[in-house]
Order: sequence, then C-alpha cells, then structure tokens
Amino acid sequence: MSTFHYAARSLLFASMALTTLTALSGCGALVVGGAAATTAAVVTDRRTAGEQLDDKSIELKAGNEMRQLFGDKARVNATSYAGHVLLAGDVPTEQDKQKAQEAAQKVDKVTRVFNEIRVGDITPVSVRTNDTWITSKVTTTLINTKDVPTRTIVITTERGIVYLLGKVTQAEGERAAKAAAGVSGVNKVVKLFEIISPESLNQPQSPAPVENAGGASSGAAPAEESGGAQTMPVK
Repeated sequence: MSTFHYAARSLLFASMALTTLTALSGCGALVVGGAAATTAAVVTDRRTAGEQLDDKSIELKAGNEMRQLFGDKARVNATSYAGHVLLAGDVPTEQDKQKAQEAAQKVDKVTRVFNEIRVGDITPVSVRTNDTWITSKVTTTLINTKDVPTRTIVITTERGIVYLLGKVTQAEGERAAKAAAGVSGVNKVVKLFEIISPESLNQPQSPAPVENAGGASSGAAPAEESGGAQTMPVK
C-alpha cells in the first residue's frame, strides 16, 4: 500500500472515531462502570430539561426569600428536585421555621415543601465543612453501588443527617438509602424520594401533582413521618 493511501485511510478512520465520540458526548448520558462493557451502566437525570431549569430557578428565588426574611440571623438552604423543595438549616424560633415554609410554598413551580429546618443557633462552619465531606463520600458510595441511578439523586447533608431526593423505584431508593447509611459519619438517612414504577421508566413523564391549600400533594400517598420523610436507621 502506498504512503499516500495509508495516510488517507488513517485520516478517514480518525475522522469516523471523532464523529462517533462527538455523537456520544452529546447524548446527555453518563457512562459509569469498569473497563468491561458488561459492567457499565448508563444513568441520566430523570427530570425533564424544563424541570431542571425550574429547579434552578426555585432554588435561587427561595434563597432570595430566605435572605430577605432573616438576613444573617438564620441560615436556610433550599434544594429543589422536580418542584419538591427541601428546606434545611437553622432559624431562631418555631415561628421563623413556619415563615420559611410559607415563603417557599409561594415560590412559582413549587409543588411540595419538606421543612427540615432546625430551631437553634447557626451550625458552626466546622460542622458544615464536615457535612460537605460527608456528601462527597455518600456521592462516591452511590456511584459505586450497583443499580443505583446516582445522576438522578440529589444529596444534601445537615449535621450528619443525609437527605436524598430524586425519582426512583422503591428498590432503587432502598438500595441508595442502605448504601448511604453505611458511610462513616452519617447519623441518619432521610428519604424524600418520589417513588415511580419500574414500568414508568420507559414511558413519557406525567405532570407533577399540584399541592393543595392544606400542604399535601394531590394524590400523594400518606407520609410515614412528618413532612413526608422516611428515615433509614444507621447501623
């Protein structure tokens, strides 16, 4: 084979490989697993693109509401997943805790609020730094746990309590909570999952339920604990 033909064929193969790589990188999926293709798993965020944008907007608006309400007298963080908002942090009084919930419920596109705010002094920076480290460890653990859709699960940690949000099946939620509970430093795992059926994973997503005036989502199953949280004991 001539040098010219060899170079031309090499250039063609390189172009085909680059095209394939570009197509794969644009599909919005993350491939996790070992070198063997049989051990790899494709995981994606189960929220629609619109829901993801709405959640970012909700977090910004809710955060602004909390700053206007409390200034530097409290610390309230809002985490949103498909319109379900987790409030966590510290406020001085029970009245302030209720005010925070009412403000969050008024934010556009919010369908449910889980009020896990603690009444008391603001958590020290050292504890919050440790919480960030715990979140990182839990994230790594879930990535390495088989059959857990990590990319569609949001993790928040407050004083060693790990909160899990996402759209998962019952089995996926149990596996994720069990794995998180085994991480060093975790005091408790609180499941705030939206449970979906395995069959629904291959079907178009239906609109999220709208919260009624009483604070409960229409058609939602009764919560096992206050706020709809389910806890996983830590051994």
